[in-house]
Formats: sequence, structure tokens, C-alpha cells
Amino acid sequence: MRSGQQAALARDLLELMDALHLPQATLAGYDWGGRAACIVAALWPQRVKGLMSADGYNIQDIPRAIEPRAPETELRLWYQYYFNTQRGVDGLTANRREFCELLWRLWSPTWKQGPGLYGLSAPSFDNPDFVAVVIHSYRHRFGYVPGDPGLESIERALEAQPPIRVPTIALCGADDGVGPATEPDPDVGLFSGPYQRRILPGIGHNLPQEAPQATLDALLELLGKP
Repeated sequence: MRSGQQAALARDLLELMDALHLPQATLAGYDWGGRAACIVAALWPQRVKGLMSADGYNIQDIPRAIEPRAPETELRLWYQYYFNTQRGVDGLTANRREFCELLWRLWSPTWKQGPGLYGLSAPSFDNPDFVAVVIHSYRHRFGYVPGDPGLESIERALEAQPPIRVPTIALCGADDGVGPATEPDPDVGLFSGPYQRRILPGIGHNLPQEAPQATLDALLELLGKP
């Protein structure tokens, strides 16, 4: 099956590390990539020296996903509910580049270089598996469709919201249009190892591209390099 569930992302990352003969690595990521990195750090900490995670703890809490959230949060997540309809499937299929460009702008509203850089990422949305994987992801995270049976053991482990014990620096965009940083830190209790959280003013959702120097600085700090 073409799975977009979070366990599939983590398995892909583990298999990539194995293929590259990397017994251990310092991981960095945001959104789906950040979710994969967080899961590997939580469930296979022996494989992770350090973690730079955009937006903190990025592991989905699927058993609680159907609980309503604050109206303003629900508004920002409109696209997720759209993808749980046939209209959403048809709309993403017909308008994938335009749809993703809209989210690109909404999620990084203060990123001046964003519109000019979108065209470099847009061709990836033409992948024939793109729509199927995206739709499965946004339906599985609410518990509305089953996942890959071969990944069920990972999903069960994630239901416990396992703590991340490896050294972590969380970078959060103050202007993130889908998940703006808030105080106090809602994720602090999910990190049991060395942990820092840094809120970056003027930065939106696409944190590694919008704040490359801050991302690099965090990685070098985790690696113990000046």
C-alpha cells in the first residue's frame, strides 16, 4: 500500500540509515521529516546522537486526534479535514501545484523569498504516488483508515507518546501559519534528556529554508562543534 502514516516515515528513515551504513546520526527535520526524526529518536535512541526538531515533539497522538481543538486551531487545519472528503481527493489531484503553493504562502507568511523558491519544490508534487500518500496520511492520523499491518507494532508504541531522551534542540517559528509557537512550551514534558527550545521571530513553517543559519547552528551545537 502507499502509506503516509507516521510509522512508515520512521521506517523509511531507518532503512535509509541502514543503506548508508550509518549506525548513528544526528537528525534534523521539520513537518513530515521532523516526525520521522522524532520517532526514530524516541523508539531507537541508540541510533540518534542528537535531534534538531522544528516545532518540538512531532509525534502524532492518534487516539486523541478526533478531540476538538480551539476554533482558531481548527481553522488552521482546514486542509486536513478537506482531505478526508472525496472533494479533497479530487481537488488535490486536479490542483496539486496550486494547492501546495497556497499552503506554502499561508504557512510562511513573512518569508519574502518563499514565492520565488516554490518552483524548485513544485515538481516533486507530480510524483504519481503523491496524492495517495498524502490522503492516506491525513486520514490515518485521525483513525479513519487502517494503516499498513506490518507497521502496527510501531504505531502501538507511538500511542504511548514515548519521551525523547536524546539531546534535542527544538526550533519554532513565531510566524508559523499552521502551528505558531506558544508559551509556555507544550512539549517540554515529552523530552526527558537535554532539551532546549528556541522561538525564532519572523520565521514561519518552512524553518530549515527560512532560517538556515539557526538550523546549522543547532546541528553544530548538537555535534559539539564550535
